[in-house]
Amino acid sequence: MTLEQILVQEIKNSELWLSREKEECTYKRDLKKRIELINWVLENMKNHNVDICRLIESRMNETTQVINKTHSIFDADKLHSELRILEWILYQICIDKK
Repeated sequence: MTLEQILVQEIKNSELWLSREKEECTYKRDLKKRIELINWVLENMKNHNVDICRLIESRMNETTQVINKTHSIFDADKLHSELRILEWILYQICIDKK
């Protein structure tokens, strides 16, 4: 299975679980963010001039900076979830490049 196929399958799985979740909750929020970030990566992967690993790392650094400036634990929690998702994506994409 190619990297793109893995990411597309992850989107499908996340959408399936999202459709099954009835209540608004942290899990549902994380699924939506996972879909959004994977789509963002897939879109950026189409541009061969972009170093996707560096782009993801840059977004992770920006997210970390925002976390460090955040005074609300609730806002920081959302950003920590985003950071974990980005770490998973980075691992999937860049493990072979390191």
